[in-house]
Amino acid sequence: MSGTAAEDGRPADAVTGHWVERAAPRPWRPYLRLARIDRPIGWWLLLLPCWWSAALAAIQADLAFPDPWHCLLFLIGAVAMRGAGSTYNDIADRDLDAQVERTRQRPLPSGQVRPRHAALFLLGQLLVGLAVLLQFNEQAVIVGLCSLLPVAIYPFMKRVMPMPQAVLGLAFAWGALMGWAAVFARLDAPALLLYAGTICWVVGYDTIYAVQDIEDDEIAGIHSSARLFGRHVRGAVGLCYALAALFIALAARGAGAGLVGSLGVAAFAAHLGWQVLSLRERDGRGALTLFRSNRDAGLILFVGLSADALLRSLS
Repeated sequence: MSGTAAEDGRPADAVTGHWVERAAPRPWRPYLRLARIDRPIGWWLLLLPCWWSAALAAIQADLAFPDPWHCLLFLIGAVAMRGAGSTYNDIADRDLDAQVERTRQRPLPSGQVRPRHAALFLLGQLLVGLAVLLQFNEQAVIVGLCSLLPVAIYPFMKRVMPMPQAVLGLAFAWGALMGWAAVFARLDAPALLLYAGTICWVVGYDTIYAVQDIEDDEIAGIHSSARLFGRHVRGAVGLCYALAALFIALAARGAGAGLVGSLGVAAFAAHLGWQVLSLRERDGRGALTLFRSNRDAGLILFVGLSADALLRSLS
């Protein structure tokens, strides 16, 4: 970690020059860091499956585009729930985070925020998420509430299972169900296939993310898929990404997507393939860059599915 980051109390993977560090009032900064506002990739990765699902629902329902109101709600909800999940995770992991170079400057292990204050901050974010969720139909609300189970157990899985990324996948992929449920008030095969593909995507990209921490995780005894796969990490990520592309392609086909939607899936798959080819074992800096590039991969897929919905409505 750079000396500047350490002096400012910023974690090693914080975004340089973010407005949180430049413009936010100093007393707010530890809480904004706790919610990962200075690292927007987290809420992007939570948001994108929601938007994919909304776009698939638009294709199935012969709508010109995903419901804009739903997409806005998903955006607000993703920021709030990403912050809540990160806060909860940091409360549970504050002792482990103190043993890892990349995370020891987080607000809790570094002493910038007290656990009691973090718990109150968590409650506030959960209330925002609940307010957003209650704007949807009853079935979507039930689906959304069910996501709390994998969210609640994930922080403890790195202590007991060799691949905790699988549980993270269950949680972070949940939006793949929400967009569909918000339109149809039920879950059908395309949504379930999209969920399966998104789980594989999450496991793949979080394995790349975990490459940053292999050495420290080994010392602290923290489990991760990057440690589990070891020298075979590139092949393992490639398998996860191949399954993600397959399931998502089947979901798009099941929803009635045409050529444009298929091209969107193909472009998404090509981006994932580039990540696999670029991945280097124990190259933490490169791994972080590849991990963050998944925002662009997800946006490519969303644009492809949305364009397909628009063209179908015009035909």
